[in-house]
Amino acid sequence: MKPARFEYHSPRSVDEACSLLSSLEDAKVLAGGQSLIPLLNFRLARPQHLVDINRVEGLDRVYARDGGIAVQALARQAAVEDSSVVANLCPLLSEAVRLVAHRVIRNRGTVCGSLAHADPASELPAVLLALGGHVVTRSARGERLIAAEQLFRGVFESALAPDELMVEAWFPELVEAYAILEESRRHGDFALAGVVRAGDNLALFGVASTPVLADPSDPSRGLEPSADLEATAEFRRHLVRVLAQRAMAA
Repeated sequence: MKPARFEYHSPRSVDEACSLLSSLEDAKVLAGGQSLIPLLNFRLARPQHLVDINRVEGLDRVYARDGGIAVQALARQAAVEDSSVVANLCPLLSEAVRLVAHRVIRNRGTVCGSLAHADPASELPAVLLALGGHVVTRSARGERLIAAEQLFRGVFESALAPDELMVEAWFPELVEAYAILEESRRHGDFALAGVVRAGDNLALFGVASTPVLADPSDPSRGLEPSADLEATAEFRRHLVRVLAQRAMAA
């Protein structure tokens, strides 16, 4: 299929992008497009405007900041995967990015795009939550910092306002034990269930409407995952218990 008709915009600066988002009704931001473009083609998303930020300069850095790793909006997942700075300061992030789809997807997909998309089966939102990181947004109204525990609201729903652009994600340095484990039908598929360990924190993904923090001693308590053709709810709870046990023993 082909996308529904939309108006295309190509800002050259963050300020111009924010100005467009504040003035347009029903606009979507395009960065990597690895999630958005399929939604457009299947007409599951029908925005009236598409704001392509790929021509904005100076928005593709991956760098150390304030005792952690800052990943800007146009930094590709492959760049994070290959970064020695990330590997040294936050190896959990390096390992998690390698589980995202396939390398050809990571060459174009962005970390901030994955966080803004807020897919509950995605690895990176759970990593940000387990680490206690945050994102930085910009709009014509100014700058805002959103903590990970406040960012994810529901399936494909985040706390970003329609006029806000996520310009950076920040992941704290991790010197404690870590692990990320998931179970999927095929390599590169979304996880049936997954866990992220960052020190004593345990985050789950693929088993609720958002990534969630869980008690490592009883990770499936209160968990009510959905059932579908891929797995029953009880099987997902079983996976959480097994994966959490392995992660906490790592």
